[in-house]
This record gives sequence, C-alpha cells and structure tokens, in this order.
Amino acid sequence: MRNYPETLMDPCKCAVLIVDHQPQMYFGIQGDERGSILNNTIALAKAAQAFEVPCILTTVTAASFSGQLAEQIQNIYPTVVPIDRSYINCWEDANLKKAVEATGKKQVIIAGLWTEACVTFPALTMKQDGYKVYVAADACGGASSAAHCYAMQRMTQAGVIPVTWQQVMLEWQRDWNNKDTYNDVMCIVKQHSGAYGLGVEYSEQVHAAAMPKTPQQQQELMKQQQKQAAQASREQITNMQQMKQSA
Repeated sequence: MRNYPETLMDPCKCAVLIVDHQPQMYFGIQGDERGSILNNTIALAKAAQAFEVPCILTTVTAASFSGQLAEQIQNIYPTVVPIDRSYINCWEDANLKKAVEATGKKQVIIAGLWTEACVTFPALTMKQDGYKVYVAADACGGASSAAHCYAMQRMTQAGVIPVTWQQVMLEWQRDWNNKDTYNDVMCIVKQHSGAYGLGVEYSEQVHAAAMPKTPQQQQELMKQQQKQAAQASREQITNMQQMKQSA
C-alpha cells in the first residue's frame, strides 16, 4: 500500500503553530464565531498532543495590549511558555523562527487570529522559505467575514493549503486500526466534533449493549464477522467478473 507522503500529512513531519489566541484578538472577531473558533483550536491542540506533533504557542504584545493566551489552550501545554513578540508577522520574530526550526519539521499547520494579518503574513513568508504551510481555516478568524474570506483566498492562490482541524486529525490517524491514537482521537471527537461526537457516543452505547460477555461468545462473533467479510469479498469478485463479461 502506498503512503502518499507528498499528498497526505504525516504527523511525524508536522508542527502546529498557534498564533495570538488572546482575549483582545477574540474581541475583534465579528459575529458569533468566537466560541466555535476556540473550540476548534483547542481540538487541534489536543490532536497535536495525541500524535506527539510539536506545538508552538505565540502571543503578540501580551502584557501591554492583547492579554495572555487563552487559558483553555495553555492548559493543554501547561509547561510551554508562549513566545511573546511585537512583530505582526510572527515569522519575522527570531525566537519564534528558532523554535519552529528546532522542531525539524517542514509541514506547518497554522491556527491564529486574525486571519488577514497574523495568519496570512507568516503563512506566505514561511512558504517562501520552503515550508509546506497549511492553515486550519476553522481555527482562525478575522475582523470581518470578508477579511477572513479574502485572506484565505489570497493564501490559497499563493499555494498555502486550507484545511479544517478535524481534517488534520483524521489525516494523521489515516487508519482506524492505528490503536495507539484511536482512543485519544475518539475522545477529542466526542468533546469537540458536535453531531459527529454524539454519533460516536451513541455507537459506543449500542455496541456496548450488544457486545458478547464471555470469551466463547466473542470468538463466535469474530468467526461470524470473518465469514461475512469473506462472503462479501466473493460477491464483489463475482460482480466484477459479471461486469467484465457484460462489457
């Protein structure tokens, strides 16, 4: 099976950059999207932690204007000190650049406020410096809907790749048989994915009620599932052969 290393994100090659999720920046977001953006950013940070992806936190003028990093995000990384700076473009800050370079990762997912400035500027300049840059669009927000929209368009036209937080996490997971991260992913889904999370909870309840209680019952269920899978495979092969004959 191919790995598609140049097409799909690999958590071993990624870093996450969370930019300026601070009170003053949230105040400037128009509309009722603030809660959703914070939820999505928390989910992305948790996903990075689950997959052991380096996560760099940065703030702008925290003490004099914007306030500290959102507590819900900081609590995920309690020992990580956000890199505070004066540059609007965090990539122009020497300490931030050193922190990203120290990860050794060349795929960077950015989530930040505001999209039109503190996200767009580093996304474009990091791409120019040879990074493959992704922007988690639903973990970003602008001073207006138009500002966010046109900033995303500008970045996309320049080759930055738009994604969503859940897309990133599922792309890292790739296979539900990856049990090392499965439980963490399901936990994040239930906490942050809305209707999808409710569906997972319902599915777990139904399957828990139907699960065999004894080892013998579990073996019988496994044999039955294998038999059904083999039958489905045979039927698929037969259908393909009939289609070839018809052609």
